[in-house]
Amino acid sequence: MMDSLKQTTETLLRLSPVEAASLKEGINFFRNKSTGKDYILYKNKGHLKACKNLCKHQGGLFIKDIEDLDGRSVKCTKHNWKLDVSTMKYINPPGSFCQDELVVEMDENNGLLLLELNPPNPWDSDPRSPEDLAFGEVQVTYLTHACMDLKLGDKRMVFDPWLVGPAFARGWWLLHEPPSDWLERLCKADLIYISHMHSDHLSYPTLKKLSERREDIPIYVGDTERPVFWNLNQSGVRLTNINVVPFGIWQQVDNNLRFMILMDGVHPEMDTCIIVEYKGHKILNTVDCTRPNGGRLPEKVALMMSDFAGGASGFPMTFSGGKFTEEWKAQFIKTERKKLLNYKAQLVKDLQPRIYCPFAGYFVESHPSDKYIKETNTKNDPNQLNNLIRKNSDIVTWTPRPGATLDLGRMLKDPTDSKGIIEPPEGTKIYKDSWDFGPYLNALNAAVGDEIFLHSSWIKEYFTWAGFKNYNLVVRMIETDDDFTPLPGGYDYLVDFLDLSFPKERPSREHPYEEKSSKDSTECCLHLTLLLYTRHNYQATLKPCC
Repeated sequence: MMDSLKQTTETLLRLSPVEAASLKEGINFFRNKSTGKDYILYKNKGHLKACKNLCKHQGGLFIKDIEDLDGRSVKCTKHNWKLDVSTMKYINPPGSFCQDELVVEMDENNGLLLLELNPPNPWDSDPRSPEDLAFGEVQVTYLTHACMDLKLGDKRMVFDPWLVGPAFARGWWLLHEPPSDWLERLCKADLIYISHMHSDHLSYPTLKKLSERREDIPIYVGDTERPVFWNLNQSGVRLTNINVVPFGIWQQVDNNLRFMILMDGVHPEMDTCIIVEYKGHKILNTVDCTRPNGGRLPEKVALMMSDFAGGASGFPMTFSGGKFTEEWKAQFIKTERKKLLNYKAQLVKDLQPRIYCPFAGYFVESHPSDKYIKETNTKNDPNQLNNLIRKNSDIVTWTPRPGATLDLGRMLKDPTDSKGIIEPPEGTKIYKDSWDFGPYLNALNAAVGDEIFLHSSWIKEYFTWAGFKNYNLVVRMIETDDDFTPLPGGYDYLVDFLDLSFPKERPSREHPYEEKSSKDSTECCLHLTLLLYTRHNYQATLKPCC
């Protein structure tokens, strides 16, 4: 296909940091003065939705609906059509249309951008009707975490291989024991898709073992602003066939098989998801995307898989002081997990896939020093999510176990077929009960002796480079040992993110205050990465860097 058809983003409206901070709860109307176009932003407890202020009926302008006491609907000035902007569904006439959502992204200065994806539904280009599948023709085998091995006719495709070692320094370890033949499976793959740079998806320990056997294996990644393999040269891993592909364009593998990589609406600079199509049957893998493709996704796909667990952040478990009591943390975690569970269930019900599989959440904080985080950082149960989805729905759900294989042809023909899902043999080890910490921790600990950490000036240089400021937050960073006991002579400093200064004492003004204990000087800055990401997200619920 022509490069001119690749999916792009257009900025429709920019809000200054002051305008963004002034958004009120509920409905907000804005006009782009340079284009004369109007837009609606809906704010609900920090979550934003946006759309064009343009009725789908005959292009009328929406105004506030004074009959709506809940403050969620707007009314068209032409024919009184009503739109519920909290759901983006028209309520008068009921069941008529859905309003196309825009992507809302925070810029580096805490302003807001309203973006439009073009084309919005690129998978509709060159549509293909589903053909009958023979039994065994399409098989999906779960290996571990976000790693799936797909047999698609005579081709094999693997998603996000993390099968050995830790992720996020030593913070995460595999919950499931991968099948013993995982390396042979990877070596036989015709192509590998890696969704993004996070180390539970881009696993250099795994890729190192693979590259020693097959360095020229074709690997495909999306054309993100932050390259997936930005650290390849420093990793010591040799891979010679990495393919960066544009968003929203079908990549043809053979006559029957093609795939398309899409960007995330919240983190388009980093996150991606993928649609794989074989003989007209689509497999949708949204991976970790917060709002894949800006919320527009294909409906009624054959198989959908997504993350589900939550607990990807060190917040608030690694915070102490102020409001961060154990009771507050427990309630926050419970609320956040429930919100994620309900969101995923509703998304699946809206898209109506034939089969749904929760994955990309099977990790554990198994290092002894992370015992507290493991005990407090509870995760969602995949079976609980599947039960929610099946309630008032005929969607088939699959909670995978390592080595289990789903036969798509069988399941589409008869979901009750006993051979539709082949479980691993009886006695197969499902959960890991030991992890080889040594080799990986030795490499990490060696970094602590790097010359840069011998000079206190590196702290200021790091935060200045990161550029996160104009935020009323003061954080105290304390360097500790593995038992969280402050190190004699270790780093202990304050960072005031309002003006990016390093005061000796807390400022006298009112301000949120957090204390952060870190197990060595490298972690003192690595932990703060989650704060840097808040300029791209409305809640600091990102993955820990350690």
